[in-house]
Amino acid sequence: MDSPVSVLTPGPAPIIVWFRRDLRLSDNPALAAAVASGRPIVPLYVLDETPGLRAPGAASLWWLDQSLRRLAASLEALGSRLILRRGPAAAVLDGLARDTGAAKVVWNRLYDPGVTDRDTALKAALKGQGVAVTSFNGALLSEPWTVRNKSGEPFKVFTPFWRAARAGLDLTPLHPTPAALIAPTAWPATERLETWSLQPTKPDWTAGFGIWTPGEAGARRRLEDFLATGLARYAEGRDIPAGGAVSRLSPHLHFGEISPRQVWAALDDAVEARPGLDRHAEKFRAELGWREFSHALLFYNPEMESRNFKPAYDAFPWREDPIAFTAWTKGRTGYPMVDAGMRELWATGFMHNRVRMLTASFLVKHLLLDWRLGEAWFWDTLLDADRANNAAGWQWVAGSGADAAPYFRIFSPMGQGEKFDTNGAYVRRWVPELARLPDAVVHSPWTADPRILRAAGVVLGQTYPHPIVDHGFARDRALAALKHTRLDGSEA
Repeated sequence: MDSPVSVLTPGPAPIIVWFRRDLRLSDNPALAAAVASGRPIVPLYVLDETPGLRAPGAASLWWLDQSLRRLAASLEALGSRLILRRGPAAAVLDGLARDTGAAKVVWNRLYDPGVTDRDTALKAALKGQGVAVTSFNGALLSEPWTVRNKSGEPFKVFTPFWRAARAGLDLTPLHPTPAALIAPTAWPATERLETWSLQPTKPDWTAGFGIWTPGEAGARRRLEDFLATGLARYAEGRDIPAGGAVSRLSPHLHFGEISPRQVWAALDDAVEARPGLDRHAEKFRAELGWREFSHALLFYNPEMESRNFKPAYDAFPWREDPIAFTAWTKGRTGYPMVDAGMRELWATGFMHNRVRMLTASFLVKHLLLDWRLGEAWFWDTLLDADRANNAAGWQWVAGSGADAAPYFRIFSPMGQGEKFDTNGAYVRRWVPELARLPDAVVHSPWTADPRILRAAGVVLGQTYPHPIVDHGFARDRALAALKHTRLDGSEA
């Protein structure tokens, strides 16, 4: 990187807008406050790889690269630039504030473990050198500390949490996209995004990611498409993996290319125009609520990514089976619905939520493998990998989390397929070696008559694996482990 140059000038002292997971110009409260000040603005993104802060997974880095490129282009269209710096955020902001003579630094808050402590210390350090600091809520509908029960404690159950959160929602008007940004008299040095090597090269496994358009404009189009074609089917269709009724907004929400307030406002507008959409919109609002709940859980339980929310699960007898784990990651378990989900994940960086629950359940209950293994795999391969959502989702499935599914609820891969992929469209898309099987056996090819298998070109054990574990045996083993750990309801 070029050495930063001093840009102290007689002009007005600039404001540094520190972009984080708020990679958008519209409804960005930190940016809006900077614009309202009338001062020059220095937009900044910091790649902070300080030990102790969880590094993004490989898929997330691909998205980050794309999103930063689009944010930089949007800023340039407003007469501005995106300054890129790599290093500890405290050192970067201290240096940039000195070099630019900044009067103030603004950012939108994050709530991740480690990040909140870093930001608190950073705010104090900047104020100590005479630089004003203001932070804002740009990521959630309700910040974690604003939603508590009557005893002043954080909620552990979703329904009362969401009831309380909705009662106190901040639905003030959205911040508009600035028409222009005032540039500083001189620009500080920036790094080149290419030198960060965020995209995989050898091998490049992101060919299937072309279905996505990261960035604020892509998020807006994704929301518009969902409102036009998916929302009217959402209440019933959200569980159908091949149905196309889900929003696929999760990566855009995670990187802050669109705010939950924008989504909420768009839902309100859609319902006002078409009142019959209300029940579908309400289902979708509840999904936004689960996102809020997950972030609150992680805020109050910072070890939730690595420790059971319910300590009783610490005694659970997890197995070690690297071969089974590898089969799961590669979509080679012999259970078509599970394999379809894992292959969709690898190819596209995304998995339908119904299938996420099934694949996670299969890992922890059919294979008795620790949920933390799955959490780490999803963290690396999901484009929407979010610390709160990922940890809360895995602990929900495992039964160890807050308001979790009971451990004895063991999904049948065949039953889930027959219920939510009735005609086998999802399996045929992602497990093409089974494409010619009839609907009746596409979710359980081992039960098919040999003549049907031959006609479909399926040779079990060769073109498609036998099940790596028998469903009945796996269910009995999981229930025995449950009883052994005394998690049959008495201590769960």
